[in-house]
Amino acid sequence: MNELRARQLVAGERARIESALAELTGEVQDDEALQRQQTGDHEAAGSIIEAESMTAGREVELREQLAAVVRAEERLGLGTYGKSVESGATIPDARLEARPLAERTIEEQRDLESHSPKKSAS
Repeated sequence: MNELRARQLVAGERARIESALAELTGEVQDDEALQRQQTGDHEAAGSIIEAESMTAGREVELREQLAAVVRAEERLGLGTYGKSVESGATIPDARLEARPLAERTIEEQRDLESHSPKKSAS
């Protein structure tokens, strides 16, 4: 994959993730305003707690993805983007088009996921 296309893909991922984080932050602020207006309805309070939990989980996921963007940008700077961080093998362009933040070949990622609990496919 040529460097320009790689940079476009990684920049697109950064923009997508930062936008989702900004939207999520706005939702959290809106939820806080709603919480202050609550009248003590226990059922509604439970819904708010559940929503906050899901929001917190989504924020953690997005921050992990943003960290993966930073690592991809570092690999771009080093000239190692498109190479497995594990073996140095070339990651196929089709995989990078589908998953610009991929750090391993599909086989290596599957092996990693089969040996560790709940890892994201990157």
